[in-house]
Amino acid sequence: MSIMVGKDTRLLVQGLGSAGRFHTDKAIAYGTNVVAGVHPGKAGTTLRFEGATDHSGVPGRPDTYAVDVPMFETVRDAVAATNANASVVYVPPFGAADAILEAVEAGLELVVCITEGIPVQDMVVVKRAMQGSGSRLVGPNCPGVITPHECKIGIMPGYIHQGGRIGVVSRSGTLTYEAVKQLSDVGLGQTTAVGIGGDPVNGTNFVDVLEMFAKDDATEGVIMIGEIGGQLEVEAARWVKENGTKPVVGFIAGETAPKGRTMGHAGAIVSGEEESAQAKKRIMKECGIHVVDSPAEIGKTMAEALK
Repeated sequence: MSIMVGKDTRLLVQGLGSAGRFHTDKAIAYGTNVVAGVHPGKAGTTLRFEGATDHSGVPGRPDTYAVDVPMFETVRDAVAATNANASVVYVPPFGAADAILEAVEAGLELVVCITEGIPVQDMVVVKRAMQGSGSRLVGPNCPGVITPHECKIGIMPGYIHQGGRIGVVSRSGTLTYEAVKQLSDVGLGQTTAVGIGGDPVNGTNFVDVLEMFAKDDATEGVIMIGEIGGQLEVEAARWVKENGTKPVVGFIAGETAPKGRTMGHAGAIVSGEEESAQAKKRIMKECGIHVVDSPAEIGKTMAEALK
């Protein structure tokens, strides 16, 4: 099993500039079912993607691929023609919020926004508009979502992922890859890895993903990677204390960051007593999470927690 994405995902790509084309090619090589693209002025054309298949541990897959992706002017047109049920947004910051809203209005179940640098004010509008909709937003400013060997939506390197027993949820893109590689190296693998993004206003949070992993029978444990700034990790820790039945290994990045200074992600700024790395680690430990001091300890700590 998996959460969010899998073999039934029919992906639509919004924004097929250079970055969008590059990562769409990698997704198709991985085996993701990309059924449509939306890009201004390209309706009625097709984009061809071809090359060597990224086997990523899947036996029996062909060595090469050649896929023609039909292009549409609007998301609604693309959904009507292809029955797409998920979208990935590679639209530049000035238009990304509108792209998210267009996907939501078209009724897509999942919208994954990779774009970094969307104004906070724009995301406040998106957040309010999505209330009561049937769509889920992951991101923005995130690496995406992957179910190993089935579906890759985003910018993560597919080859480090292996199917397995552990769910991963993270605010940090790079540390997501580190956790995934360690889980693969110790033979645990992943059910699904979700990058929720580091912006202060985003769609899906830690608790949302923890709830999904809790209901997934194939997920036996969870890696949760947080950062300084905000209350998401504290809220997640308290949820684990009240509801958790599976081991959770946690890491908080940014322990040496000066207080009050933005470090990388727009959301990684400490403004309250419970927003520092030290405070979050303390609360997580109190709530029963196996907290590690170094990302190098993530894989072996999860293996120990499962015993």
